[in-house]
Amino acid sequence: MAGTVESGRRHNILNSDGQPHPVENMLAVFTLVTGLVSFVLGLVVRNAHTGAAVIIITTATGLVSCLVGLYVQMVSHTREQRILIVTGIIAGFVGLAIGVSKGGFVP
Repeated sequence: MAGTVESGRRHNILNSDGQPHPVENMLAVFTLVTGLVSFVLGLVVRNAHTGAAVIIITTATGLVSCLVGLYVQMVSHTREQRILIVTGIIAGFVGLAIGVSKGGFVP
């Protein structure tokens, strides 16, 4: 009947195809979070005098975000996952670039 409330299992916003993809969803969120951490740390490194540890962490999180993101991009199933992944890759790349410009792994 039209207009009825659908009861049952709640759907995940990243599973728009109706199939569960727990590993891909977790890796997509991981890529986004590490990319954003790298981006924020990159802005801190760029605008403040920080120690070598922060520069190394910025570079490492950016590199991890880019590498994991590229893998997850290949195995992703839905458009929503890809949006999070690409956002994380771009943010991680910016953080990686700022970290490398300040010395990278050997500041």
